[in-house]
Amino acid sequence: MTIANEFALTKPKVYESKRIRLTSPMLHIGSEVSKLNPFEYVETSNRVYLPNQEALAKELYSRGRLDDYVEAIENRKNISSLLKQVFGNNWQETKDAEGNAIFPKLTSTRNWVQNRVTDLRPMIRNGLGQLYIPGSSIKGAIRTAIAYHLLKHADKYETPQRVSEIERRLREKLESGELTSKFKQKFADKNLFMENLFSNFNLIYQNQQAPGKTTLQSRDFMRAIQIKDSQPLLEQQITNKNGKRINRNLSVTAEVIVSSYFQDKHERKAKYKAPLYAEMVRNVYTEFTIVLDTEMLQWFHHQQGMQIPFKNLAELLTICQKFAQDQWDGEFDYWQSIFNNRHQDQGKSLDFDRIRRLYEKEDCPYQLRLGWGSGMTGTTISWLFQDETRSELRDVCGIKAPGFEAPKSRRTIVNKNGEIAYVPGWVKLKVL
Repeated sequence: MTIANEFALTKPKVYESKRIRLTSPMLHIGSEVSKLNPFEYVETSNRVYLPNQEALAKELYSRGRLDDYVEAIENRKNISSLLKQVFGNNWQETKDAEGNAIFPKLTSTRNWVQNRVTDLRPMIRNGLGQLYIPGSSIKGAIRTAIAYHLLKHADKYETPQRVSEIERRLREKLESGELTSKFKQKFADKNLFMENLFSNFNLIYQNQQAPGKTTLQSRDFMRAIQIKDSQPLLEQQITNKNGKRINRNLSVTAEVIVSSYFQDKHERKAKYKAPLYAEMVRNVYTEFTIVLDTEMLQWFHHQQGMQIPFKNLAELLTICQKFAQDQWDGEFDYWQSIFNNRHQDQGKSLDFDRIRRLYEKEDCPYQLRLGWGSGMTGTTISWLFQDETRSELRDVCGIKAPGFEAPKSRRTIVNKNGEIAYVPGWVKLKVL
């Protein structure tokens, strides 16, 4: 028997789920281990390998060369010549007694660095050694975008806190010296506004308030959003629209230049501060799934009447886009005010023409800034503060630069030709 449509039961739609394609010119998501020591990687002119440490030590020990290896590491020597002596010219293909690769290709990257790599910052990998983007990293960036949006449009959403009041209290903490404590710095935004924005809610379901004591975590409306880890960033070669072969998800070890500026008469000239070395992914192309529990979202009723600024994923992505635009505009202003320092400054010719051209587009083509290198403006609401406050915050929480606007320094990435060519972290999100 066929039931007429008007009597058919329909499953209530309480979830909105979208597959999102994520692309990025250059990305680095750090792992729990922020930096590797020289004995944890092997550098050649073409690649940087993260060997299976245990298997490597066993093989060296079995061949009576472990002490030589330790001595080379202690003296900070490049060990590739030692590996060639022990394992032969094709040492990269050496396997242990069980047939496992000691230098897996999956945990190696192309070497773009002109000089020697020091203190390598590894990219996060899953249990199979594959690079990926954790859902928690994406969710954290979205959370910052929501906080920024709520505070910027406080009247529209009846946000109980105002930027001026947050800034006033922040300045009090700066003047009292309270924020010299790293612990206090870590939780400053939580105590000042984040807890109120995200967790100061009553949970009401079917017109009844949740009984008993509820935790901050259970009252955080971001519970209604689930973001899965991205697909592994596996290298692949494709042909683009112009018929050119290009690599997606190309893993590289690159030099990251930290630069600031100095005032030279009426010009801000670029100043070289430090090199960093990091595993990064070029031409990122992956997917992840985001799920919004629209029913759960309705449970949250802010205790001071604030409205949650989105009801669906399209609105949520718009919030991300607007935050990205404000960051983009700030970066444009910064780079337009910095002059190249073409003279050798500590061995570096600082030519940022490519970076300036990147930011010339008026409309930000990206929806989020993600991961390491996003900096103070990508991970905080600092663009809402006055320049003076941002400057003081940077002096207390970062490297002191008295009298300069903040953030003063930026990170840029050198390509394989030795040119300053990329900035980290900008990502596009496309709903599939």
